[in-house]
Amino acid sequence: MLNRIFRLAEHQTTIGRELQAGLTTFAAMAYILAVNPDILAQTGMDKPALVTVTALTAAISTALMAALTNYPIALAPGMGINAFFTFTICLGRGVPWEEALGMVFVNGILFLLLTITGIREKIIAAIPPDLKIAVTCGIGLFIAFIGLKNGGIIVAHPDTFVAPGDFSSPRVALCLGGLALTIVLIARRLPGAIIAGILLTTLAGIFVPVGGNQTVTQLPEVLVSLPASPAPVFLELTFRFMTTSNAIMLALPLILTLLLVDMFDNLGTLIGVTKRAGFLRPDGSLPKAGRALLADSIATILSALAGTSTVVSYIESTAGVEAGGRTGLTTMTTAALMLIALFFTPLILAIPAAATAPALVVVGVFMMQSITEFDLRDFSVAAPAVLTILAIPLTFSIAEGIGLGLIAAALLALALRQRRRLSLTGYLMALIFFLSFFKFWPFRA
Repeated sequence: MLNRIFRLAEHQTTIGRELQAGLTTFAAMAYILAVNPDILAQTGMDKPALVTVTALTAAISTALMAALTNYPIALAPGMGINAFFTFTICLGRGVPWEEALGMVFVNGILFLLLTITGIREKIIAAIPPDLKIAVTCGIGLFIAFIGLKNGGIIVAHPDTFVAPGDFSSPRVALCLGGLALTIVLIARRLPGAIIAGILLTTLAGIFVPVGGNQTVTQLPEVLVSLPASPAPVFLELTFRFMTTSNAIMLALPLILTLLLVDMFDNLGTLIGVTKRAGFLRPDGSLPKAGRALLADSIATILSALAGTSTVVSYIESTAGVEAGGRTGLTTMTTAALMLIALFFTPLILAIPAAATAPALVVVGVFMMQSITEFDLRDFSVAAPAVLTILAIPLTFSIAEGIGLGLIAAALLALALRQRRRLSLTGYLMALIFFLSFFKFWPFRA
């Protein structure tokens, strides 16, 4: 039956190989069960409920992708987008998390409409390839910066903006040790190195005192329990930002950024994973691309309803592909393991920030590796790209980074009389960001 449903023989794979690949994918991305709740809880959302919805949305979206495409691509709440949700929309702009979920929902509806009409491809094409890579790198720096901050490795300073933290502090020392351990495990190509680093650092934290009878890691009273109720965040999205024209204008650039980052994340992952699996045609096109994009769009809507930031395709799916996964049976296995993990919620909640911070840093390093994909010796390429990469973490806003990069790219294209370097849509987006930055527009990005 499994062979018939997933066409295993056609893809030259076996049930055993697919199950092993699914376990490998789960091990590579299981860190999201601890990291996503840790990030989103800073908005005031209920952390135990976030563990539940993170696992549920990952499992359902992954199963949907398997059903629609039979591809070995897993989905979960995206890194980078969750940081944008928390630190830019909620903490930076002062938007309540319920409203932010409403923005994610609107983004999902737009995402679905753009996918069905084919406009999505035109918007993606409007961003120069170098800027797409730069956005990925900038988000990587953003995530790494957050990891260093959460771990206490860097702290705020009134004169130098940031400064080294107290490395002699037990929590910071444990974080540094966890970071060193995770880097070594990844360099030695250990499957599931990130989750292994989190678990080993958490275990070490049991023996690291922080005063009195307290230790960095506080063990829960029970190790296994029923999953926490998702009720505190489930269907809690609101749409007050749509009640007045001014509120809509204030929300538009945030929704646009969610849309762009969502598109870039999913497109890059789809191309990267399917290329490794050998699914791309000789002309570079992807069979069943429409179905894959449809699954992504539905997953975005689902994430807002469930109570988490946007769900996206995960590049960690390549781990399962490298282990031999070639069909949806791989990701159905991953989805099942996500559900099983829910019964270990007490253990997930016991994981300290000192253990999740190294995961953020190394994910940022992975994303920064894309910088090798464009030629920085060409200044007309380097200027917009570097501005984008620097602006995203330094302004704490992905929107500002994309906007500055597009404006610089448009200015250079016009100044060098190379107008075809950007499409009309690209120039229009650059103009919108320009008007926003200089307050010629009723909203700011």
